Amino acid sequence: MATKIRLQRNGRKGYAFYAIVIADARAPRDGRFTEKIGTYNPNTDPATVDLNFERALYWVNCGAQPTDTVRNILSKEGVYMMKHLLGGVAKGAFTEADAEAKFNAWKQNKQTGLAALKAKQEEAKKAEAKARLEAEKKVNEEIAKKVAEKKAAALAAEAPAEEATEEAAEA
Repeated sequence: MATKIRLQRNGRKGYAFYAIVIADARAPRDGRFTEKIGTYNPNTDPATVDLNFERALYWVNCGAQPTDTVRNILSKEGVYMMKHLLGGVAKGAFTEADAEAKFNAWKQNKQTGLAALKAKQEEAKKAEAKARLEAEKKVNEEIAKKVAEKKAAALAAEAPAEEATEEAAEA
């Protein structure tokens, strides 16, 4: 039996999320499956992946063929990295402890990169908000100048009228 690691669609129209499942290659997309190993929600930013790492690694080692999207998910989660390292252990290139250390270093490096990217995005949001605030202040100052000019013009127009009424009252 040829097994596939694929996505099974869930959710409502326009807001799909997916279960990552092990299924027979002949089964339909949302049909019967062997095992559910995780979920994938592309609606969040960044996309949320909840994966049972050990079971995913087991099925990849058993020869289950992932779809393109699932292959990308598994790669980003480190399943293929661990498979590669375990292949090196089987060949005797290094020990299992070394493989675990290399995997942890890779994972730490990835998390550091993600944290730096998130910090950069937050900084960009703050800068954009500050720029919008400055632009709004500038517009408000221009409006205040126009209002002040109108008030001054209205006062100037009233002043000659008052003078004329005072002159007429004196005469």
